Amino acid sequence: MNALAATNRNFKLAARLLGLDSKLEKSLLIPFREIKVECTIPKDDGSLASFVGFRVQHDNARGPMKGGIRYHQEVDPDEVNALAQLMTWKTGVANIPYGGAKGGIGCNPSDLSISELERLTRVFTQKIHDLIGVHADVPAPDMGTGPQTMAWILDEYSKFHGYSPAVVTGKPIDLGGSLGRDAATGRGVLFATEALLKEYGKSIAGQRVVVQGFGNVGSWAAQLISEQGGIIVAVSDITGAIKNSNGIDVPRLVKHVKENRGVKGFDGGDYMDPDSILVEECDILIPAALGGVINRDNAKDIKAKFIIEAANHPTDPEADEILSKKGVVVLPDIYANSGGVTVSYFEWVQNIQGFMWDEEKVNTELKTYMTKGFKDVKEMCKSHNCDLRMGAFSLGVNRVARATILRGWEA
Repeated sequence: MNALAATNRNFKLAARLLGLDSKLEKSLLIPFREIKVECTIPKDDGSLASFVGFRVQHDNARGPMKGGIRYHQEVDPDEVNALAQLMTWKTGVANIPYGGAKGGIGCNPSDLSISELERLTRVFTQKIHDLIGVHADVPAPDMGTGPQTMAWILDEYSKFHGYSPAVVTGKPIDLGGSLGRDAATGRGVLFATEALLKEYGKSIAGQRVVVQGFGNVGSWAAQLISEQGGIIVAVSDITGAIKNSNGIDVPRLVKHVKENRGVKGFDGGDYMDPDSILVEECDILIPAALGGVINRDNAKDIKAKFIIEAANHPTDPEADEILSKKGVVVLPDIYANSGGVTVSYFEWVQNIQGFMWDEEKVNTELKTYMTKGFKDVKEMCKSHNCDLRMGAFSLGVNRVARATILRGWEA
């Protein structure tokens, strides 16, 4: 089941739990706006190259739309639609005043020079600047983009609208980015894991943890969990996978990955088949890479007691049913990885106020939001007698539906 079908399915199940009017349900599902633009740039050799850029703006009932921009050669419109919708429910779960959006450009950033990437970003911004904005739609980094991309968008947007640091988040610190943003999603995973384990009378200390995906989110989650006494027993990325039953030295692995661009070759663990990492023996499994990696083919072999979804849509609905029967507790992505968008909200607030916070305040506020978010999800689970995924979806959908009705939606 692809990401859009799975997201729609989860939304419809939540809508039924909430007893939403069928017309309101349909209205909430359809994106507010879909934008598709041609981006033609001169390459460094003087030739012209054309790329397709797009932005899906899903819902703005609770505030400006919010979501990342990815640069990838296989940007899939269905997936981006799904991720835009997920952002709407995720901001609802986090209870921050945003809606959902997502976008991207179909390109391979590794095939483009820095100057070509800058030209592409500026042309894309020129095409969509009237449709994004501080109180309309606030982009952020995603796959293949980063703080530098946001700096270019900020600069190009400001040529049309005046200096507007709050138009993007995930910016460099020197341009109004927030302290703590780089680690935010991984730190949110830590706080989410702590909240879940507390329900079972457990703490992170001594838990054996597997992390699939050692990019920004996975590496920060691994570092922070190991600092709390968690034992990281296996890690993988696109270059390979390693395991160490005594625990991987995470700071040394992080250093190795920075120097070698991957976990491959790290001497602090034994090589393992990357395809088997999801079924490795552990207490906690953290999928922090691509969507759809846990499916009906491998779910039956998963040995973890808890799955913390640091990636977007890592678990297919068919796998959810299998895991539920096995008694595996899944903490869903729209809550578990919401630390990133929450600190993006803090960055936006700081930019609007013109008053920047220190890192301790950012991290303290993030813990408050993540802890309250888990409590709210659990209350929905009790009210509707459902699992954590449906608790999170019904919480997010309910908040968006209420805002939509209060603003004057008519059946």
